[in-house]
Amino acid sequence: MKYQNEILIKLPREEVFQKFNNQDNMKHWQKGFMGLEHISGDPGKEGAKSKLRYKMGKREIEMTESILKLQAPEEFHGTFETQGVYNKQENFFEVVDENTTKWVSKTEFRFSTFMMKTMAFLMPGSFKKQSYKFMVDFKNFAENGTSVADA
Repeated sequence: MKYQNEILIKLPREEVFQKFNNQDNMKHWQKGFMGLEHISGDPGKEGAKSKLRYKMGKREIEMTESILKLQAPEEFHGTFETQGVYNKQENFFEVVDENTTKWVSKTEFRFSTFMMKTMAFLMPGSFKKQSYKFMVDFKNFAENGTSVADA
């Protein structure tokens, strides 16, 4: 399953990328984020791997993030893998004007378990909707300091 989302953020691209690429900010725009543990490579650099933990409802989910490409402030590409799910994110940050950035996120999901394949088949829009929700939450955090951790 592949799709694309985009959103305008009323900040200069360098500031948007700095906030996006700061691991300490993840809790402010990724609801349910519980923590990050570095596994290998240089933290925050291409080739780095980290273990991410999220609470989704009553379940805790652990996934492995691999940074594929980091070209500040233009691009951040990575994969996120957990049981039955492979997610590739390609994030592009484009200058609209000196105070506006367009964030384009290209997403690919692949599923290897029957349950996840069924969920993707029955509710494909829910994945795109959740991805866009993260983008809106990031925009609110970046522009206004609004944190989902406070909610």
